[in-house]
Amino acid sequence: MDNNKIKKILTSVKSGKVNVAEALKELKHLPYEDIGIAKVDHHRDLRHGIPEVIFAEGKRPEDIKMIAVSMLEKSGKLLITRATEKTYKDVNVICRKRKIKATYYKKSGVIMAGAPKKKDGMIAVLCAGTSDIPVADEAQATAEFLGSKVEAVYDVGVAGLHRIMDAKHILAGANVLIVVAGMEGALPSVIGGMTDKPIIAVPTSVGYGTSLGGLTALFAMLNSCVPGIAVMNIDNGFGAGVLAHKINKLSADSYKLTK
Repeated sequence: MDNNKIKKILTSVKSGKVNVAEALKELKHLPYEDIGIAKVDHHRDLRHGIPEVIFAEGKRPEDIKMIAVSMLEKSGKLLITRATEKTYKDVNVICRKRKIKATYYKKSGVIMAGAPKKKDGMIAVLCAGTSDIPVADEAQATAEFLGSKVEAVYDVGVAGLHRIMDAKHILAGANVLIVVAGMEGALPSVIGGMTDKPIIAVPTSVGYGTSLGGLTALFAMLNSCVPGIAVMNIDNGFGAGVLAHKINKLSADSYKLTK
């Protein structure tokens, strides 16, 4: 449940379209709903602007479906990360019964339903290699679900720096950049030397031997010579998408106020 839905309920009570008992029924699960296997936090979107998200990995299919039903009934939207195609099929059945369109991002395993049609601002997602796309895709899907406009640029790693130069106009037009890289993790530092935009670096577990499952990229990003780079956990495209959206929203809201 978000601010708009609560305002709608209160306005309906004020106008007499909804009585107090009906309004209480709608609001009774604030701040959370205990469904046995989970305490679904319907109030989270109100508290800090980001709704609760289902991390599918490690959850039983029936548990995911129960949580999904709870979320859709209260807010009409949901985001699921690290989901399989089987999970998507199960969730899609639930969504179709409620006439809500669900989308599955095969590269990252993200399921999105009920996202806002209007997207604000601009986030650029850049990834070093094709193998990094699943993490970049998770970041993009997350930010779009939250209401940000996103443009992705793939395969612009440091082995071919001239490719980044062709994307300079995208960097210039974005409010914040998400830069995804595995192996030696150098791309965020290179991008950081080319722009004054905030950068969110995401190390991936892509690489040989001493990449150590993403630790080498993580350490390189944490030790970047470029000051002010925010660094996510390894393969955490979701976290990058959330932070980028928050920065983008501040910038977009500020622009609206100055118009």
